[in-house]
Amino acid sequence: MRSETIVTPVEIEAANKRISSIAHRTPLDRSTTFAQMSDAASVGLKLENMQRTGSFKIRGAYNMMSQLPATKRENGVVASSAGNHAQGVALAGQELDIETTIVVPEVTPAAKIAATRGYGATVLVEGDIYEDSYQYAMDLADRENRTFVHPFNDEQIIAGQGTVGLELTEQFPAVDTVLVAIGGGGLISGVSVALRNHNPDVRVIGVQPEGAAHAAPSLEADEIQELETVDTIAEGIADTRLLEKTFTVIRETVDDVVSVTDQEIATAVSLLAERTKTIAEAAGGAPLAALLCDTVDVRGENVAVVVSGGNINLTDHANLVETGLVQQNRLHRVRLVLDDWAASLSTVVDLIEQENAELIDIERRPQAPTEQLNRCPVLLTLEGNGADHFERVLDTLNEHEEITVK
Repeated sequence: MRSETIVTPVEIEAANKRISSIAHRTPLDRSTTFAQMSDAASVGLKLENMQRTGSFKIRGAYNMMSQLPATKRENGVVASSAGNHAQGVALAGQELDIETTIVVPEVTPAAKIAATRGYGATVLVEGDIYEDSYQYAMDLADRENRTFVHPFNDEQIIAGQGTVGLELTEQFPAVDTVLVAIGGGGLISGVSVALRNHNPDVRVIGVQPEGAAHAAPSLEADEIQELETVDTIAEGIADTRLLEKTFTVIRETVDDVVSVTDQEIATAVSLLAERTKTIAEAAGGAPLAALLCDTVDVRGENVAVVVSGGNINLTDHANLVETGLVQQNRLHRVRLVLDDWAASLSTVVDLIEQENAELIDIERRPQAPTEQLNRCPVLLTLEGNGADHFERVLDTLNEHEEITVK
């Protein structure tokens, strides 16, 4: 089976016309900051987090569901999803007047479940991981004679996702390298076919979290490798394997697949929020993480980064941003022991201000068994400008007898 028998540039063009009145043409945001940080000539962020439903998934879902015959539309559809595909299918069902039932795993963020129900879908929470939800949904579709809308291993889904690549060729014709996240592989499959048709020399690189890195081993073995478990903050791309169609396309059209840590993803999410005012979920931040951690050499190149989605709970986003700041040595926690709570605390605040750091939080802590009972342990959260800055702050605090830095 060759990739051109799965999805063709002509089919992606047709999908683009089919979805033109439903899906947004998302912007390409140029970032001088990220270009400088990666030594690239230029960096463009393809902001699919600004797509309807907050991710690219409406493209493939609508393209597939709009081609269902009347009898299948009447019976309704079933899908499985970690969240974004769910919303895409639900919105497509709403637009096409098709009843939709979505099966999601327990790890799916509440915001994604609420949004899916908001589009009129029935949501069933089944399974600890996505694979369990996937099997339940397929069994349900079979029992009730409904159409199963696969999240990635479907020609029409892949063609719809390929419209992201088609837009990139128009918005960024000089692009040399494109970074795309891989979960099940539907997005990168479609994008790579569209890009190769535009320029056979463009480099397409897939990005996975280390805790769900199945694609590179599959390509190395030249057969699909399945993970027994996944462990990553990027639940949107926490799949355990590729399937036949996506594996075939990726094997022929993707140049390389790299992995990034959850900490690197958190850093990317924090930088997207700070530098470009963009809210991205962990899966959406993974390609930028690969760009910024020197996993891929892009010196002097024009680089596109697909920010695939922005559906994330605010508390989860805050935690990612905080982790990202810690990874950048811009947020630091330090335990102090004070001789006197009131008097020493005032000194601590003055010294931190003197060193131009910011005191974010202070919390009294229980005493350790070895500490004197008349002393007061506290935990400080400080924001600063890097490791050297924090070292100066701690040295200044240590100079005072009533303050002990632990």
